Amino acid sequence: MSLSAFYVTGTDTGIGKTVSSTALLHALRARGRRAVGMKPVASGCELVDGQWRNEDALALQAASDPPPDYATLNPYALPQPLAPEIAAAEAGLTLRLDTLVQAFARLRARADTVVVEGVGGWAAPLDAALDQADLVRALRLPVVMVVGLRLGCVNHARLTAAAIGADGLQCIGWIANHVDPRMARQEENLAVLRRRLPMPCWGRIPWQPQPDPTAAAERLRLPD
Repeated sequence: MSLSAFYVTGTDTGIGKTVSSTALLHALRARGRRAVGMKPVASGCELVDGQWRNEDALALQAASDPPPDYATLNPYALPQPLAPEIAAAEAGLTLRLDTLVQAFARLRARADTVVVEGVGGWAAPLDAALDQADLVRALRLPVVMVVGLRLGCVNHARLTAAAIGADGLQCIGWIANHVDPRMARQEENLAVLRRRLPMPCWGRIPWQPQPDPTAAAERLRLPD
């Protein structure tokens, strides 16, 4: 399987897409690949030296080698911590698909692999006229799904996988991320997910008070 680029989505917001994406970058770099991240749209930013910067996008930049310039990695940095469609409207912006495609092409030209991190869950729109599926189609990417292990994860994972397939796109793997240390029957839930999801599990990331993408990378088993 080619690992030239893929899109990381999740079963919800706050389930570990960024720690999974940065762990993927570290795992790819450990294989000797030039791996860079991309966060096409990020909402919830702070002013840094007069420029809007997003914490997740900065984490991707730090995990990338060679490190891309911020504006290419995150073409749309939306100030308000809201759903992107609402944040874009409040910022008076219309997100352009061609802008995102061109930024991806610049990253792809200087890397062996580009890890593109989405927003929220799969069905969260980017703006009023642009869904994440539209971007993934335009970039011709397979999808990796992050499953946040907590109550309801089996339902959320199966619905997300079904939605990706219904959009005509391929989910090539999933990562289990322990987001709730108090979750009951974790192993049993993992076993159900392994039986019910048709794509392979790329690994499981244990719960950590302070996520460590380097340690998380050691838990991943990427396909050859």
